[in-house]
Amino acid sequence: MAILETKDLKKYYGSGETQVHALDGVDLTVAKGEFVAVVGTSGSGKSTLLHMLGGLDRPTSGTVTVDGRELSSLKDEELTIFRRRKIGFVFQNYNLVPVLNVYENIVLPIQLDGNREDKEYIDQIIATLGLESKLQNLPNNLSGGQQQRVAIARALAAKPAIILADEPTGNLDSHTSQDVMGLLKITSERFRQTIVMITHNEEIAQLADRIIRIEDGKIVVRG
Repeated sequence: MAILETKDLKKYYGSGETQVHALDGVDLTVAKGEFVAVVGTSGSGKSTLLHMLGGLDRPTSGTVTVDGRELSSLKDEELTIFRRRKIGFVFQNYNLVPVLNVYENIVLPIQLDGNREDKEYIDQIIATLGLESKLQNLPNNLSGGQQQRVAIARALAAKPAIILADEPTGNLDSHTSQDVMGLLKITSERFRQTIVMITHNEEIAQLADRIIRIEDGKIVVRG
């Protein structure tokens, strides 16, 4: 069953001779529970694709459907709520709230939605990511690898339809990168979590179930 699908997705910037085709007709289907890596060089369109999949930007044409909802059919406020409930984000620079401790950062998206957290499920996530002893720490007292673990836990906590990871190991050394990727793989399998990860690192991409390669705004290889 497809949890994420794009059809003839295009994103153009500018006009005339200087127009840039950041995405130029992308068709992509991701099954529920799949871990997909999108690989490409700088300027290939992979970050633009991630922004479209996450509803952070609107396409020039084409469609993005997440968990049965076509994103362009949603008004801005509806899209914000849908994104909070259905899409988890893991960014290269972690994006943790510095004045909140680890546990507060993890449950923040759930509280913003006015919901009560599933304590048992969140405890499972915390244990899987090895954060039990860090729950009262503020982000600036954590290493980069630990901060990225918190970001992964936060993305998982609201039980989203998909997690979008944008160069999640970009600020980490090679050893920590392997640790974080291993944890992403484990969480994907243990929680049947769909993950789409953008990366330029071929070695990191090998840990995904499937690799998709993008060049000049077009998918050139499907794993």
